[in-house]
Amino acid sequence: MADIEETELSDKQKNEIAKWFLLNSPVGEIQYVAKDVKAILNDDALYNEAASEAFPLYNKSHMICLGMPGRAGDVLITSFGELNEKEYLEPRTAQVAKIDHIKQVCTGARPALDEELPSAYIEEFRCAVDMEILKYVGEAYPKGICSVYCTNGKDVEGPGSDFELAVVISATRLSPQNFCNGSWRSVWNIEFRDEEQLLELKGKLQVGAHYFEEGNVQLDAKHECKDSSIFQSPDDCAITIASIIRHHETEYLASLQDSYSNLPDTTFKDLRRKLPVTRTLFPWHNTLQFSLTKDITKELGIGK
Repeated sequence: MADIEETELSDKQKNEIAKWFLLNSPVGEIQYVAKDVKAILNDDALYNEAASEAFPLYNKSHMICLGMPGRAGDVLITSFGELNEKEYLEPRTAQVAKIDHIKQVCTGARPALDEELPSAYIEEFRCAVDMEILKYVGEAYPKGICSVYCTNGKDVEGPGSDFELAVVISATRLSPQNFCNGSWRSVWNIEFRDEEQLLELKGKLQVGAHYFEEGNVQLDAKHECKDSSIFQSPDDCAITIASIIRHHETEYLASLQDSYSNLPDTTFKDLRRKLPVTRTLFPWHNTLQFSLTKDITKELGIGK
């Protein structure tokens, strides 16, 4: 057989492959993957190009949390708070964090400009929701971080117009020394419909886990849900929103726990064929009925 001729990958192909590996890194492990990718590419310019494209997307999709200088608080890296490629709004403190995506650090911060913040009317709702979500996250996620953003209608000055808020919750537990990392990410889009006096919530929940002691097992579970309630005062809306989020997330977590506690009796059993292709159990008690067994027995002189 003629040898298959190997063709050299183009720089564009290498770039796409490198980005794929970086973007698909398990939670908390992109720096380890990046080190290996850089070594394999053996081309700093090519690596820097791939990393500069992949890291911002990874950081936003995983909603990583970075500490701001001077212990000024934490900032979540999300598309909701993105002002430009390197600046992200932290709405609770009205600060704008400057981010180095590849190093995954906050290099500085500045006060947010008036035009970057919502109106006083919207801020009253945002603060009320933020306060209730903080209580919930503190109880449900020991290492959880949350933030509430205005995603639409931030210039609304009073009743009579619709607006939207987004609640973001991110919690990670990294334990590479024990060969396991995991994360919880949830995003809740909330529409405040003034004319209909209605709140409409749509949630997207995502759980990721990676266990890699003498193996490589990953979990990537996603769930979507929605709910609604009546439009009330800021404080009442906030209590209702937090209650709805708590209900759906607790329910989903319970369903995951039930599902995985039953894995040995359900999914794992289905991974093995209950019967061979012949649909007949192998007769271990009487193997002499098979010609191969008879031939071996005769050849070796067994039973004489």
